[in-house]
Amino acid sequence: MGMFTSINIAATGMAFERLRTDVISDNIANASTTRTAEGGPFKRAMVIAEPVASSHPTWRMPFVNADQDNGPGQGVRVREIVKDTSEGKMVWDPTNPDAYQSGPHKGYVEYPNVNIVNEMVNLISASRAYEANSTVVQGAKDMFSAALEIGRS
Repeated sequence: MGMFTSINIAATGMAFERLRTDVISDNIANASTTRTAEGGPFKRAMVIAEPVASSHPTWRMPFVNADQDNGPGQGVRVREIVKDTSEGKMVWDPTNPDAYQSGPHKGYVEYPNVNIVNEMVNLISASRAYEANSTVVQGAKDMFSAALEIGRS
C-alpha cells in the first residue's frame, strides 16, 4: 500500500456519495412530475455501488469467506444507476391532462414513486458518509504532517 492509498480510497467514497446526493436531489425535485420525456410519471433513481478490489492483494482480510476474499479494497465505484419500476401513487383527478383516458385506471393520475421522507433519510445518510470520508482524508493529512515533523527532528 502506498502513502496516499487511504486518501484515494476515501476520495472514491466521497465521489460516490456526491453522485448519490445528486440523484437523491433529482428524485426530490421531481416528486410531483407526472409527465416526462420518456412518457409517464417520473421514476425514482437509485445508485448501485460495487467495491474496487485490489488486483494484487498483499494480505488476507480476517473473518471473510475465503472464496470471496481478494484482498484489501481500493474504494468504491458506481456500478449503475437504476430506475425503481414500482407503481406510483394513483390519485383521482379526471380533469388532469395526464389522467388515464381508458382502462381500469380511467380518471386517475399516476404520481411518481418518490417518498420524500425516505429520500430525506437517504440524503442525510449520504451526507454523513461523505463527512466520514472527509474525516479520513483529514486524518491522513494530519498523520503525514506528524510524520514530517518527526523527520525534521
